Amino acid sequence: MANPVAGTDSVPATGMPERYATGGSGVSVDHWPARLRELGYPDAVPIGAGMDGGVYALDDARVAKVWWDRTPGRLAALAEAYEELAGAGLPFATPRIERIVTVSGRTVSVERRLTGMPLSDAGADGYDQAVSVLAALGTVTAGPALAALPVLGEATSPWWPGARWGAMLSALLARRMSRHAGQLRAAVPGFDRLLAGTYRWLDTLPTTPTGVLHGDLCPPNVLVDRYGRVTALLDWGLLTTRGDPAFDAGTFAGFFDMYSPRAREHADATLTAIERRLGYPRELLLAYRGYYALIGANLYDPAGADGHFGWCVATLTDPAVRAALS
Repeated sequence: MANPVAGTDSVPATGMPERYATGGSGVSVDHWPARLRELGYPDAVPIGAGMDGGVYALDDARVAKVWWDRTPGRLAALAEAYEELAGAGLPFATPRIERIVTVSGRTVSVERRLTGMPLSDAGADGYDQAVSVLAALGTVTAGPALAALPVLGEATSPWWPGARWGAMLSALLARRMSRHAGQLRAAVPGFDRLLAGTYRWLDTLPTTPTGVLHGDLCPPNVLVDRYGRVTALLDWGLLTTRGDPAFDAGTFAGFFDMYSPRAREHADATLTAIERRLGYPRELLLAYRGYYALIGANLYDPAGADGHFGWCVATLTDPAVRAALS
């Protein structure tokens, strides 16, 4: 979660996990400022790193992202989707890509620099900001570039001509389960019964929603100013597509605080705020969270040995989630 794309506050580049310590072709993170200076950005400095790549400040208005494994073609598709978002009338900024180049075998994007601090660092409970982001996203209609984006590292869009929302989600779930069902089956009691219930629930979903799905809403991806006003929304692309805005509402409540001793309390408070102010039924929000736990359990570690897998297992053993999916 929360892999920075462009912002003034990001995961520190120093002390990053070793698998992020090189940007490909044997070029270390420490050497990337020199590569960026050769492109005409003399003041490039590292400001963050995440699962997708490293982020470097170029000047007050721009950052560069060195993508570990994104091709120029796939990045061009993301840039088109960014342009659709920029024209959607959202009350906060979203990323925009100005330039795509290849350096030392890696794809590099030059993007506008988004300002603010992560909501996770703002010191407030964040419920008002969460609701305001979700309300704004609920007004957006996804265009063709957003619907065309691949999700979860796949090669093509999950949509096909005439596909229903539930059918698309079912097909995506089937592809994920073909690779990772064994690990979840070993960790989640009654997994096969839960999975069968999930497929039945997906068959009940409405035809084809026209909204935009961010797919990875969490406090580190929401930037706010000193007054707590939302200034930008980062980290699109992992699960960004056309979809039901309630999906983001359900997962945001779960992602709001994933690992602290008060995680359950914060998740329930966020659910309550969303349910009361946006009108989404709690059962639908919980079902979407459970669905995400199925498709996302092995997202960051194929072996299922990380905390994210554990969070997904805990979600799938939550009686309220299981009841919603049944």
